[in-house]
Amino acid sequence: MRILVHDYSGHPFQAQLSRELARRGHDVVHSTCTAYVSGKGNLAGEVPGLRFVTIGDSTALRKEAYFHRLRQETLLGLELARQVRRERPDVALLSNLPIPVLVVAAAVLRRLRIPWVLWHQDVTAVALKSFAAADVAKSMGVAARVFGAGEKWSARRASAIVVIAESFVRIHRQWGTSRKVTVIPNWAPLDEIVPVARTNAWSAEQGLSGVRTLLYSGTLGLKHNPVLLVRLAERLRDRGTPVRLVVVNDGPAVPVLREAAAARGVDLTLLPFQPYERLPEVLGAGDLLVVLLAADAGEFSVPSKTLSYLCAGRPVLGLMPADNLASQLLHQAGSAVFPPEESSLDDASAWVQEILSDPVRAESLGKESRALAEREFALADCASRFEDILRAVSRATAR
Repeated sequence: MRILVHDYSGHPFQAQLSRELARRGHDVVHSTCTAYVSGKGNLAGEVPGLRFVTIGDSTALRKEAYFHRLRQETLLGLELARQVRRERPDVALLSNLPIPVLVVAAAVLRRLRIPWVLWHQDVTAVALKSFAAADVAKSMGVAARVFGAGEKWSARRASAIVVIAESFVRIHRQWGTSRKVTVIPNWAPLDEIVPVARTNAWSAEQGLSGVRTLLYSGTLGLKHNPVLLVRLAERLRDRGTPVRLVVVNDGPAVPVLREAAAARGVDLTLLPFQPYERLPEVLGAGDLLVVLLAADAGEFSVPSKTLSYLCAGRPVLGLMPADNLASQLLHQAGSAVFPPEESSLDDASAWVQEILSDPVRAESLGKESRALAEREFALADCASRFEDILRAVSRATAR
């Protein structure tokens, strides 16, 4: 098959899937959006049958200027549409697209009679409703209704839908699209994110060797309450276990973290997203890794950073809803999950203190994390399931 995979975010495991599909003899074009700033995967390299292409090279997204961003994302949708016309795939797989990009792409694919699969990573309308409820932006209530309609319309035009957790199926029942849904949980690349020594080249470059470190690496929005990270480090200091809080992120949370850390006297290192090839060293530099996820995002979002943390073989603290799929994985690995609330920080800091004061237990938890990743993240089975779906969709359209 000639397959176009567009993963707007440029995450590691989507690129890994494209590599595997190319190895199986398919002609694969892997597309990403360079305008979207996040931790990117391995989006280069020579693999027969695979090409990497981009959209958004000349766009600087203004995430907080909502109406301007709407225009930008609509134009990015048109840019993706032009890319689809040039490539003329037998089938497309779309992942992580903002709703304006998704709607435009769905309309063009329909017009070109190219079948496509929606790889549904987040239910955008639910997230927007939570923003509106929290008074982050009054316009979000209207946006939730409009974007929800666009998301539903697009899902109905997809030939098949892959969701990352069983919780998504309820939404698709409401939309009338559940009959074409398959659940395939996300994974992380075991061969690219591997355990490394705590003291490594990256930790030495950042002055972290020999420094007790609490580390967060990945996307971080204001809705996730990033100040919880600072408050956690503050509680640990007050309990007699001072740590360096290291946050690897680009975005609106950065000034919030800087101000909160200065106000509370917390030792903080802020760094931009690091090159993907150095991610094992970055994660390896953390004595303990932290995940944040807002309570109202728990059912329809599975933070991929959790999966990378498990691959890195480190103890992990989740400040996130207990019913989230990632929370279940952390429990299986022996790590801990607490509600993402200020009232949970005493218990969370007590657990972190126990782990940091017991190197043997910390090492054991790290090994359990990696062992769980090796059991759960086998690429061959995931790739075969995607391949079967893509082939079925392509054949159904060819009839």
